[in-house]
Amino acid sequence: MSIPRPSPTQEEWAQHSVTHPWRVIIKNSHGEKLVGILHDTGSKELVVLCHGLQSSKERIPMVNLAAALEKEGISAFRFDFAGNGESEGSFQYGNYHRETDDLRAVIQHFHWEKRLITAIVGHSKGGNVALLYASMFNDVSKVVNISGRFNLERGIEGRLGKDFLQRIKQNGFIDVKNKRGKFEYCVTEESLRDRLSTDTHAACLLIHQDCRRS
Repeated sequence: MSIPRPSPTQEEWAQHSVTHPWRVIIKNSHGEKLVGILHDTGSKELVVLCHGLQSSKERIPMVNLAAALEKEGISAFRFDFAGNGESEGSFQYGNYHRETDDLRAVIQHFHWEKRLITAIVGHSKGGNVALLYASMFNDVSKVVNISGRFNLERGIEGRLGKDFLQRIKQNGFIDVKNKRGKFEYCVTEESLRDRLSTDTHAACLLIHQDCRRS
C-alpha cells in the first residue's frame, strides 16, 4: 500500500531544491529578442526582476536578488530590456512605456508557460517600470520598487545640462558624453517626452485604487 507524500513546504524547497538556470529568449511586440536567465527551483511561483538605467540582468542587484529568492525556493527571472545587455534593439533614454511593453511580453510568456507570477521587483528605473506596469495591468499581486525615482523631472539637468529643453528643441536630440568626453548615448525629443510624461505619483494612485476595488 502506497502512502501519498505531502507537498513540500517553501522551507523544504529552500533546503532541497536544485536550481537550474538557463537562458530564455522572448520576443517583444516590436519583434526584438529579449534575453533573460530563468532560475528554476522547481516551484511554479516566479518573481520577475527588472534592472535600472544603463544596466543589465548581470549587474549585482539583479544577480543578488535572484540568489536570495533561490534560497527561499522561489523561481526568478532576470532579463535585459530592449537595447540593454544581450537583448536586441537600441538603447533609449526615457523609454518607460517601451520597457513596460517589454515587461508585458515577459509576463505574458510565463503566463502561457503556466507560471504564477507572484511579484515584480524593479531596481532604480526598473522600479518605475514595475509601478507603471502595475498601474496599467492588474495581473500581478505584488510590486516592489527599489530606489525608483519618484519625480522623473529631477536629475535631467544633471545629465543633460540646464539648457536641455532649448537644445533639444533646436536640434531634435542631445548627445550625452561621460566625464572623459566620450559619447555614451543620444537623447531624442521623443524619448525625453516619454520621461517627462511618465507620472509616478499618478501610477501609484491607480495601483491604490485597484487595490481598494479588489
